[in-house]
Amino acid sequence: MKLLLGLIACFIGILPFLGFDVNVILSKSTTIDSLGACQGVSYQAGKVYLYGDREVGMIRTYTVKGDSLTYTGQEIKLTVDGQDIINHPTGIAYNKTGPTFIGNSIRLNPEGTKWRAVIYLVNWAGLLRSGTLDGNLLSTIEDDACIQGTRPEYVQYQNKWYVATADYGDKANEVRLYDPIRLAKAQKTSEPGVMVKKFTCSPWVQNLHWIPSKGILVLIQNQIEGRRWRFTFVDLKKSIAAGKQEVIKEIDVDKADELEGFALLNDLKSGLAVTSSRRQNVHFMSLFW
Repeated sequence: MKLLLGLIACFIGILPFLGFDVNVILSKSTTIDSLGACQGVSYQAGKVYLYGDREVGMIRTYTVKGDSLTYTGQEIKLTVDGQDIINHPTGIAYNKTGPTFIGNSIRLNPEGTKWRAVIYLVNWAGLLRSGTLDGNLLSTIEDDACIQGTRPEYVQYQNKWYVATADYGDKANEVRLYDPIRLAKAQKTSEPGVMVKKFTCSPWVQNLHWIPSKGILVLIQNQIEGRRWRFTFVDLKKSIAAGKQEVIKEIDVDKADELEGFALLNDLKSGLAVTSSRRQNVHFMSLFW
């Protein structure tokens, strides 16, 4: 009887994950130029925004059809009066209704022990319209609560939107949730009330992607520093409750370059992964749930 009860308890424990098995397969790779080292991808309302660190930080807009991207001709330079402001963009937090934030992670020494992480509050509609940050940079927030860099992404927790971010490094990594309204008014993220929740996570997180219909946060990672691909699917609610990442599935892809970002497209079955490589830097991914 004890054995039976134990088996039942184990089965109940894994029930929440039975519908969440997933595989990620690379289906096609292509080269998108003029990005510098691509740092991430955001998919919004049928458009793909690829951002990189060319001679200045910049964003380019594409339409997607099948397994191909077409450049729309829209390029946004992350500059003010021609000066490079967001020189190394590492995340766009956009959710249609809340304030929009763009991250900037700057390594201050070769060892990677000193970082400057900044989150910028921007007028997203104005930025798309004018093509620069002139008049569209609303606030600059020092992400001093971070350990190594910042990569903002909107997530939902208990029916409320938060801006999540994570660290890049091999120890003490965290995913942190910031209140977007308090964040928008803050000068630094260590101010009281800005950070609401956090949990520890595994190393080398380059970016985050939220899947609202699944309650899953994807950690877009490297397997080792600056190399090889890893996608870690975590249950956000359980991770916050436990104070550490609760992994649903970890998927390693046999690619040797530096995975930087990932976003689902118009459904749960297709996505784009991007790397910092000069060639073969954009990859169409197929997901099987």
